[in-house]
Amino acid sequence: MPLSLDTIPQEVLEHIAFSTVTESFLGPPSSLIPLLNTSRRINTRLSIITNKYLYARIFVFKFDVGAPIARFGSVRLSASALSHELQQRFELFHRIRGRSDAKSLHNLNSTDGDGISNLLLHAYLIMLENEGKNERQLRDYAKMGDWLREFWFDERGASKSIVHIRLGKWPPNSRTSALAMWLFWFLLTPSSFALVISDGPESPINILKIHALAAHIYDLSTLPWAEFEAKASSNPADSISYYLDCFELSPLPLAMPAILAFLALMNRSRSVPLPPTDSAIHFKPSSEWDCEWGRCLILGQGRANTDITACFEPGSLEGVWEGFFVYAEFTSYVELLHGAPPQIFYRSALGRHQQTWKLREHHLVTQDLCFPESGVHLTVDGVKPLPAGDPLRSFFPTDTHIREHPDGLLVSEPGRKVPLHYQRSTRGQPGSKPCVQDVIVTGEGHSAWGQFNIIGRVRPHDGFITLSKAYVDDDRGRWLYRGYLIGNGNGNFAGRWRDTMSSIDNPGYEGCFGMSRRR
Repeated sequence: MPLSLDTIPQEVLEHIAFSTVTESFLGPPSSLIPLLNTSRRINTRLSIITNKYLYARIFVFKFDVGAPIARFGSVRLSASALSHELQQRFELFHRIRGRSDAKSLHNLNSTDGDGISNLLLHAYLIMLENEGKNERQLRDYAKMGDWLREFWFDERGASKSIVHIRLGKWPPNSRTSALAMWLFWFLLTPSSFALVISDGPESPINILKIHALAAHIYDLSTLPWAEFEAKASSNPADSISYYLDCFELSPLPLAMPAILAFLALMNRSRSVPLPPTDSAIHFKPSSEWDCEWGRCLILGQGRANTDITACFEPGSLEGVWEGFFVYAEFTSYVELLHGAPPQIFYRSALGRHQQTWKLREHHLVTQDLCFPESGVHLTVDGVKPLPAGDPLRSFFPTDTHIREHPDGLLVSEPGRKVPLHYQRSTRGQPGSKPCVQDVIVTGEGHSAWGQFNIIGRVRPHDGFITLSKAYVDDDRGRWLYRGYLIGNGNGNFAGRWRDTMSSIDNPGYEGCFGMSRRR
C-alpha cells in the first residue's frame, strides 16, 4: 500500500496530533486545522465529534484541572465534558479578544441583557479554578485585562461608570458589574496602573473609590448584613452550563472586589491587600478558591446552608494580620448620606491608618456525622450553638459571658445551664468527621489610635465575618468590622468598618479596610 496518513494507526495519529497542538500553549488548538484538512478520513478520525478523548487531553494541557476534579469528581469530568468545555472557552476568548462587548453605544438606562453577564460568569469560574494555566490563557491570549480597562475606565465603557458620574449619578450596581469587578481584582497588577493613577475624577482609583466607600449604595453581602441565622433565600442567580452540567450561581456583589482593588492601588508600594497576581504569592493550590466556589453555589441555590466549611475554611483566620483602614471626613460622609452625588469623594480627604491584628479561632465542634449536601447534622448530645444576638455587638446575645483559656473558650449564656466549650482545634478522633457548628474569633491588635481587643463570629450561611473592635482606653469607642476572607492559603480579609452608635436600620459612618497575613 502507498504510504499515507490514512494508513497510520489511530494511536500514532493521535500522538502526532497532540504533539502538533502542544508546541504552543496559548490559544486554541488551531495547529490541528491543516491536519484535519488533509483528508476526509483523517478529519473523521481526529474531529471533536468523533474523538473527544483527544480534545480532553488538549484541555488538560491548556487549562488547570485540579480544582474541577476535586469539586466535581473525575467521573463527571468525562471526555465529552472536557472537550465541550475546551470548545466553549475558546469561543468565549474569541469574543473577549474582539472587545465589542467592552464598550457600549446604548443609552444610560439600557440593560446588560445581551449575554455579557454569562460571558463574565464563565470567565469568573475559570479564575476560580486557576493554578496558573487559566490565568495565562485569559490574560495573555484572550487579553481580558484590556477588555476590563475599556469596560471600567473608558468613557464609552459598558459599565457606564464615567457617564453616570458625570451626571452626578451612581454607577450601576448590576450582576454584570459585579462579575467585571471580580475579574478586575483577580487579574490586577498594581504596577501596570502606576502611570494612569491620578487625582482626576475619572481616574481608575477614583472610580474604584466610589464603589468601595459608598456603603449606602453598594452592599457587601447578598444577604442583609444584620441577619445571622441560616435561612432560604430568593436572591436572583445566574444559570450557566459548565462541564455539561447546569449550575445556579450567585457571586458576591461588586463591593468586595472593589474594596480589594481600591486598597491595593491606594497602597501598591506595600501590596496590601495582596492581589492574586502578586509576586509574593508563590504557591496556588487547587483549593485556593474553594470557599468562593462554595459560597457562589450556596447563594445561587438559595438554600439554608448549615455547613460552614462549604464557604469558610476553619482555622483560616488564625494568626497575625497586617493592613490598614480608610475613612472619609466625617462631615463629607454626612453629606453623602443626605444625598450628595459621587463627586463628594473627590473633594473629601481620606484618612488611612495601619493596623495589626492577632486573631484566634474557636470552634463549637461535634464529633458526629455531617451530611453537608442535605444540611443535616446528627449530634448525640443535642448541643445547640450560641443563638444570634445584637448585630452591633457581633451577634452575641445580651449578658453572654466569655472566658478564654489556652484550649479555647467557655461561653455562658443566660438560660443555659452548662457553658458551651469552643475549642481551638477542629480535629476529631480517628474514624470520625467533626462538624464545625459555630466559629468565634478573639484577638487583640494595635493601630495609631491605640490598643484594642477583638471579638466576633462567622455567619454559617456564607462565611460573612463580623468583628467588634473595642479600644482599650475607651476614648476611641467601639467599631464593627464586617467582610469576607477571599482566598484560602493566600487570602485577604477585607470589607467595611462601621460605627456602633447608628442603629442597624439606618446607614452609619463607614469606611473600608483590608488585611493580609503577615509573611
